[in-house]
Amino acid sequence: MLFPSIEFGFFLAFVLVVAWGLTALKADRLRKLFLLAASLFFYAFWSVGFALLLVLVATLAYAVALANQRLAAPGRRRLVIGLGVAVSLAVLGYFKYYDFVLSVLTNAGVFRALGLQPVFIEAAIPVAISFFTFHAISYMVDCYRGRLVPTRSLTDVILYISFFPHLVAGPIVRAADFIPQLARRPTETALPYSDCLVLIVGGLFKKVVFANYLSVAIVEPVFLAPARFDAGDILLAVVAYAYQIYFDFSAYTGIAIGVAALLGYRFPDNFNQPYRSLSPREFWTRWHITLSTWLRDYLYIPLGGNRHGLFATIRNLMITMVLGGLWHGANLTFVVWGALHGVALVVNHLWMRTRLREALAPLLAWRALCLIGMTLFIWATWIFFRSPDFATALDIFEGLAERPGLPTLATPFLAGILVVGVIGQFMPPSASRAIRAGLARLSAVVQVAGYAAAMAVLLVIAPSASAPFIYFQF
Repeated sequence: MLFPSIEFGFFLAFVLVVAWGLTALKADRLRKLFLLAASLFFYAFWSVGFALLLVLVATLAYAVALANQRLAAPGRRRLVIGLGVAVSLAVLGYFKYYDFVLSVLTNAGVFRALGLQPVFIEAAIPVAISFFTFHAISYMVDCYRGRLVPTRSLTDVILYISFFPHLVAGPIVRAADFIPQLARRPTETALPYSDCLVLIVGGLFKKVVFANYLSVAIVEPVFLAPARFDAGDILLAVVAYAYQIYFDFSAYTGIAIGVAALLGYRFPDNFNQPYRSLSPREFWTRWHITLSTWLRDYLYIPLGGNRHGLFATIRNLMITMVLGGLWHGANLTFVVWGALHGVALVVNHLWMRTRLREALAPLLAWRALCLIGMTLFIWATWIFFRSPDFATALDIFEGLAERPGLPTLATPFLAGILVVGVIGQFMPPSASRAIRAGLARLSAVVQVAGYAAAMAVLLVIAPSASAPFIYFQF
């Protein structure tokens, strides 16, 4: 079931009516059971078997957290949490990385040297397995660290991991932030009603109109056969993809935040104008914020962070970013993408230790140079992220370097989308707040009429072809 679909519209309307009806009746346990059933139904739309897998992973997290609470010996507690995290990662590894690892070893000649024949499973990858695995690990580790008291309610744990707004593509919600919300009966939406509608309708526009148009009209044709295009169209496709993935992913998480807020639950923000970043470090405080902070808190800091000297810091940054790249998919292109961002963060870390940085930082010309450099770096690394293999990525770079030519795929509508994208990255937060406040002051009738008109426009101008949410594959 997809957010931009008629089925989801009816599903959400039904869930909202029943959930708030149960709230009015003060039937808190029934409300949670209903939301759990609705979330599992939402996920089972793809596969009932994978929904059962999700329940098993959540039940494991629940049992590990309770077992840790009962144990006093630190060694046993570490053993239990270690086993819980290892089993969760093993499930993720089996479905997502088993064939990938065998393929790498086969290409390296390992099996031939050992006289073995690898057995590929070619299993379908459960939708959003990375997201629900990370949520399960978050629950176990938060309980182990004492940030959260393990709940005795299996319903709460499964609902936390399966809650349909964030289930498929995030944002990654911490157990310590969400489960306490389940203990309170919501009395109103978590955000003003008008803000929820802005997030949902704005997200639909970003996905259905902007992201889909960029994908279908430009990105797909060029990345499918880059040898057919000259540098102008290839550069246009690279820029288009940078904004496609931003529109696409921020749309999903925006809708997720809005839907959760309508049900009375608050999710963390996931994007904060990432393309205005002046450094790699700043970029990762603005892009996919819930993943970058998850990797920081559950991987980089446990590895030692920056506490054990320069070499250890560099090592930990590279491990974190390479694994962060691999999290996105079982492909060496993702590893390269993560490694490049790791190198950029290392260089940034070394630069932050110099005195020259302090002298240059206030200069407008230096800030402009940093913005241009970061923009070019982000565009270049997105090429690896989007390319299905190294051959395609190399064809893209070769076309940019060796086949000069003007773009032929440019249209006024494309220009309009990119202008909107750029303005959105540099609009002052105060302007956004002022717009939302102005909408909130409108009467309910005017708001409903306005959003209905916006949906009608969306249906008219949306491309006939559609692309799935990019982060569904992760």
